[in-house]
Amino acid sequence: MIASLRGEVIDLGANYCVIECAGVGYLVSITGRLAASLTRHEETLLLTTMAVREDAMTLYGFSTAQEREMFGLLRTVSTVGPKVAMAILAVLTPADIAHAVATKNAKALQAASGVGKRLAERLLVELKDKVEAFADRAQPQGDGASVADGGSVAAGMVLRADLDQVVGALVGLGFPEADASSAAESVVAADPTLDTSMALKAALKMLGR
Repeated sequence: MIASLRGEVIDLGANYCVIECAGVGYLVSITGRLAASLTRHEETLLLTTMAVREDAMTLYGFSTAQEREMFGLLRTVSTVGPKVAMAILAVLTPADIAHAVATKNAKALQAASGVGKRLAERLLVELKDKVEAFADRAQPQGDGASVADGGSVAAGMVLRADLDQVVGALVGLGFPEADASSAAESVVAADPTLDTSMALKAALKMLGR
């Protein structure tokens, strides 16, 4: 298994990148949020895991070990494939997912593309005894509530770099860039105290998802 890749980003899209290592370009599926943090022609390190099917072998890339572990855990849930697992990680951090499961907050999980009410409830049931470690490793987010609570961080306004991450994540979920930019700017203008995750959730709601 290919566990990690370090090399130059030679191609980059809304939900993929190509990393060149020793002259070989590896196509890696990533979330829109991660894509927004990468830059063409700059070196990066991605943690990876490979999904093998009869007709394809796909590399999935992550910025942290926690994201990779959560990706694997999500896939243990019946009917959750790599695409849905990545969609969840595009809008929620591992700590957010753990908190949503612990508090039985199905609506937080439904913010992800492809996750309806029934699947969200299945996630709550099948993950309830498996996510405690991720909650323990959650990083403090200031004095505000977690994204899974529907709260916002009191640390202050979303920076421009964070707004770019919101747009990148929306584009990765299939929205046109113009619509993504308009929605992201609108929700931040309406509530400048939103953190990146909450701004993404608000933009998704505005766009009807």
